[in-house]
Amino acid sequence: MKINPSLQKIFSEIPEPFKQTNIPDVQISGISINSRAVKPGDLFVAMQGGTTDGHIYIQNAIDNGAVAVVGEKDLSGFSVPYIRLENTRHALTWLASAFYHFPARQLTVIGVTGTDGKTTTSNIIYKILIAAGIKTGMISTVNAVIGEKVLDTGFHVTTPDAHDVQKYLAQMVAAGLTHVVLETTSHGWAQHRVDACEFDIGIVTNITHEHMDEHGSYENYRAAKARLFESLVWTKEKPQGNPRLAVINRDDAKSFDFLNDFIMVDKINYGLSENADIRGENIEYSPSGISFDVNPNNLRVAKLLDDKKIEEKKVKIISKLAGAYNVSNCLAAFTATVYGLGIKPEIAAQGIAALEGISGRMERIDMGQNFTAIVDFAHTPNALKSVLEASRKMTNGKVICVFGSAGLRDKEKRRMMAEIGIELADYVIFTAEDPRTESLNEILNEMESGIPLEKRSEGKSYWKIPDRGEAIKFAISLADEGDVVLSCGKGHEQSMCFGKTEYLWDDRIAMKSALAEFLGMDGPQMQYLPTQDKNEEEWLR
Repeated sequence: MKINPSLQKIFSEIPEPFKQTNIPDVQISGISINSRAVKPGDLFVAMQGGTTDGHIYIQNAIDNGAVAVVGEKDLSGFSVPYIRLENTRHALTWLASAFYHFPARQLTVIGVTGTDGKTTTSNIIYKILIAAGIKTGMISTVNAVIGEKVLDTGFHVTTPDAHDVQKYLAQMVAAGLTHVVLETTSHGWAQHRVDACEFDIGIVTNITHEHMDEHGSYENYRAAKARLFESLVWTKEKPQGNPRLAVINRDDAKSFDFLNDFIMVDKINYGLSENADIRGENIEYSPSGISFDVNPNNLRVAKLLDDKKIEEKKVKIISKLAGAYNVSNCLAAFTATVYGLGIKPEIAAQGIAALEGISGRMERIDMGQNFTAIVDFAHTPNALKSVLEASRKMTNGKVICVFGSAGLRDKEKRRMMAEIGIELADYVIFTAEDPRTESLNEILNEMESGIPLEKRSEGKSYWKIPDRGEAIKFAISLADEGDVVLSCGKGHEQSMCFGKTEYLWDDRIAMKSALAEFLGMDGPQMQYLPTQDKNEEEWLR
């Protein structure tokens, strides 16, 4: 069993920008960034955030048992050692990695990022590695899988905080795992949460319109995603090997040229276009899934195949996932595992076929109705477009879609998503999706403004229904046999934010409740949201 390192040893092992001299030889038993969660023996790391400043709570942390503090302000007078750094948020990932004995150096780390498809792609990769007999863990926005343990991460969680990521990786090493699939977000990269994860393979699914509120511009957002590929350069050599392979989407016109020029390690691309290195062909769609052929498409790919001692040949892929965008997700996972890790193509195909579905991603809800009901996480313009196009291929009837747009987030996408919904669905219902402290009425009106003037007549092809449960019920009432009813934007998440309060909410439960009422049968009760209170106007102002 490894012994927890001292503060002195931790600072001696982290990268040069964060090293300090004259660090006391204090034994550390844990790392915390929340003063209320500090346990005796912890190192407390004080960080400045958007709404709070951890330095205010240093004394609370000491009172709870912190034996040392790291901060970035010029402070003194504490009863425990205080170490000042220039950027504690940036340093945290390396402090935690050193505390846990650099677990990523003992794992093959596959990083997946992108605007859409990263959770699905991560899960496909995980299934491929399991099919290949590789002991693998995974951290995604839906769950964390560590050996036999599955940890739910459905409450608005993206990339976990840096010290939690390192703790999960250390648990994977202790469980005897050799590989990990780590889904990362632009926030995670911008806030340096995963800098010490020492990635071996990086995949970017796409970079479309999202998080402009956080990053300020598409260029900044794209640069945050690109840090995954930058990190492949600084990953240390590992005894088990280090592929240093970047995998990018040839069909993502906005990001491909930038990423292709940016990457400084081996790279390979995938897609449906003729120019793709790894190409999907002969695609067939059905309500039960997709099938297609994978075709290695050029001499450079042949060289990679030869390096991995893999026979070059076309492979048939059959997946229970629906839609053209999942062809891309399957291609991304196939490319990363076959050409990055040397897994046989037929084994990769078996792994893809083994995935039954992803929680909250095109998840069918069947209560015996004669139409298709689906819950999906689509909350960006590109994702909504992809889901609606996939749904159109599943039916000759109507496509009915319920969605909203989050408060305190990118406002520009509200109009964009409404325009896409009106264009691609037969009926659209705009509703609540985490309005937070914004006026829900104003959000819905902003969405409505994205509808072309000639189509802007509420009650014909679109409706505004603030309460999400009522919106789903109304969508179901519009359905006839063979139609598709979609509830988009929440997916796997299990809460919705009004004001500063998270209310328990699961779209899958809501869909089941609405279907049960429609069919006149027993089912789960519709969960409470403040929009159910008819006299409550605060959330509408």
